[in-house]
Amino acid sequence: MMCGVAYDEGLAHRLGDALGALPGISTRKMFGSLVFLWNGNMLVGVLGEDVIARVGPQAQQDALSRPGTRVFDFTGRPMNGWVVVSGEAVSEDEALDEWIARCRDFVAALPPK
Repeated sequence: MMCGVAYDEGLAHRLGDALGALPGISTRKMFGSLVFLWNGNMLVGVLGEDVIARVGPQAQQDALSRPGTRVFDFTGRPMNGWVVVSGEAVSEDEALDEWIARCRDFVAALPPK
């Protein structure tokens, strides 16, 4: 773990840059991580050196079949519709963009908060 930093700021900047042109994006610190919200709904986040991705319950199994993914169980209870993607699996911008697109597909259907 990095000294005094709960999440990888470089990865957070990359996510911010990738989401920057999307209207309705905001950030919030929670769970010792930085999460990006789209129209008030959690979309993606950075936890440690990994990305937490909200893909939705229907897409969760498919997402977990991808390399570098695992169940998001921050509280000891798996969070339905979320996966953790290792920082290594999103080291390329193209891979990060693909995960953002998966999350947008789900969150776009949610009503704004």
